[in-house]
Amino acid sequence: MEPTRREALIPEGAPKPLGPYSHGIRYGRWVFASGTIGNDPATGKLVPGGVEAQTRQALTNLSRTLHAGGTSLPQIVKTTVFLVDLGAFAAMNSVYAEFFPQDPPARSTLQVSALPGGAEVEIEAIAAVPETFGD
Repeated sequence: MEPTRREALIPEGAPKPLGPYSHGIRYGRWVFASGTIGNDPATGKLVPGGVEAQTRQALTNLSRTLHAGGTSLPQIVKTTVFLVDLGAFAAMNSVYAEFFPQDPPARSTLQVSALPGGAEVEIEAIAAVPETFGD
């Protein structure tokens, strides 16, 4: 049996990380995605439109990281959502529900004092890699 290897994920078309970290790490049949904000891959700047637009872009960016690791949004088992203002919880939830219409992953949501780049929302995830994906 080959030992499990750790692979840093560099998704195609994703914005560059804001610091010294990988977008995600694939380890065996798991992908651990770093916190992802709603920045536009083309400009690196936050998308306009507040928490709804940033949530949509963050989940789109997160999807790219998962794809680079051989998995996808429906394979997420756990997310953590960081909000600068819990008053935006309902707005974030309305967009989040569009991406997870059935059997959403386990989730924690926390209010934080600030996020990188002035973001209003950041989302991290842990996803399984389906057995059909080759190593």
